[in-house]
Amino acid sequence: MRRNYIKSLGYLVVIAASFSAFATDLGAFFKAIEFDDTRAVKRMLVGGLGPDTVNEQGNTALFVAMREGSFKVAAALLETPGLKLDTANLHGETPLMMAALKGHVEWIGKLLDAGAALERDGWTPLHYAAAGPEPRAVQLLLERGAKFDSLSPNGTTPLMMAARYGDEQSVNALLAKGANASIRNERALNAADFAQLGGRESLAARLKALVRD
Repeated sequence: MRRNYIKSLGYLVVIAASFSAFATDLGAFFKAIEFDDTRAVKRMLVGGLGPDTVNEQGNTALFVAMREGSFKVAAALLETPGLKLDTANLHGETPLMMAALKGHVEWIGKLLDAGAALERDGWTPLHYAAAGPEPRAVQLLLERGAKFDSLSPNGTTPLMMAARYGDEQSVNALLAKGANASIRNERALNAADFAQLGGRESLAARLKALVRD
């Protein structure tokens, strides 16, 4: 009985040590991504960590690379067999959505060319681009065929996001494509209301003139 207990205890110690080592590797892996250290990332990939390994927040390596602007690591990950481009984090965000939010225009194109999904249920890459600082990101997604009036889970459109948070050129790009300024979300707010909430009075007035209730 005692021998079996000691054997079981030893097994648990080994398992605990393994988990500790894995946690350390995981921390080092994501730290290397933040510092755009391709040599360290490639070494850990060869050592057994998969390209779709996630951190405690559920963010994949590629998502973190897009968030941090670690483009050398992103390029290495894109060349890694088995990479799943559309793995979403706990908030339903994909690497393409993060690239769109950050305005990484070149990488938006690269991810789309590699097969990343342009559309998804709920919040889309275009919503994220519209909320970001780079109108060229919005323009590129529209050129690739993004649905300009996509509705988020609460009925918010990319135009609404651009009106409150984005560049006014993003608003212009969406309107030029045909975005509907009259759509209201679940809170009965339209794009003009979003601009008003963002303190953008002249934009709100311009959008209000387009509303057809």
